[in-house]
Amino acid sequence: MIHLQNVRKRFRRPEGGWFDAVSDTSLSVAPGEIFGLIGFSGAGKSTLLRLINLLERPDAGAVIVAGQDLTSLSARDLRHARQNIGMVFQQFNLLANRTVADNVAFPLEIAGWPKAQIQQRVAECLEIVNLSDRASHYPAQLSGGQKQRVGIARALAPNPKVILADEPTSALDPKTTQSILDCLKDINTRFGVTVVIVTHEMGVVRAICQRAAVLDHGKLVEVVDVKNGVVEAESDLARSLLEAA
Repeated sequence: MIHLQNVRKRFRRPEGGWFDAVSDTSLSVAPGEIFGLIGFSGAGKSTLLRLINLLERPDAGAVIVAGQDLTSLSARDLRHARQNIGMVFQQFNLLANRTVADNVAFPLEIAGWPKAQIQQRVAECLEIVNLSDRASHYPAQLSGGQKQRVGIARALAPNPKVILADEPTSALDPKTTQSILDCLKDINTRFGVTVVIVTHEMGVVRAICQRAAVLDHGKLVEVVDVKNGVVEAESDLARSLLEAA
């Protein structure tokens, strides 16, 4: 479903010079897989995630999602391709002046869906994340976990093939974290959506991932397998992440 081929991204330092946020990285994510991106702070996890939907455009390499090389598309075709990629953010990124239902409807409005279809799809997505009774509420009236479930419903609304989740549980307590992970896992199981999740918590990896890429200072160290909640790691970095969990 996702192929990154020798992607590289560098940024200019405020004090001058450059640093490589992602260095010559290649990896693949299978259709229907829940794949983690893990590492300590500054490892390049979020930058690599944002390369997948070209929120950050790579300086080199190819990003292929669902058979399309996104880096070669026109701006119009890229907008269309992005409808196959939902995004869930760490800080929710909900529109404060819109209701829950209107937040979920937003990407469908942008994509030009007919109003009747939008209403039906919004109702379906709110039922999936168990928030039908909050449709007319505003974000300020919701708990952190409820806000994140709205974010998941919004990402799911256009029927994407891929959902990218950037630290979706880092601002939540353990009980709420588990409910969000259960929600993502349910969507993956029921609809076959491929999920890529950035996290620094090995508990998240054990809970829902089949595999995870271990990153360090922008470099791919290894891809670990997760079987029955057990992480099979070879690198010292992966083992140190396990110990820190």
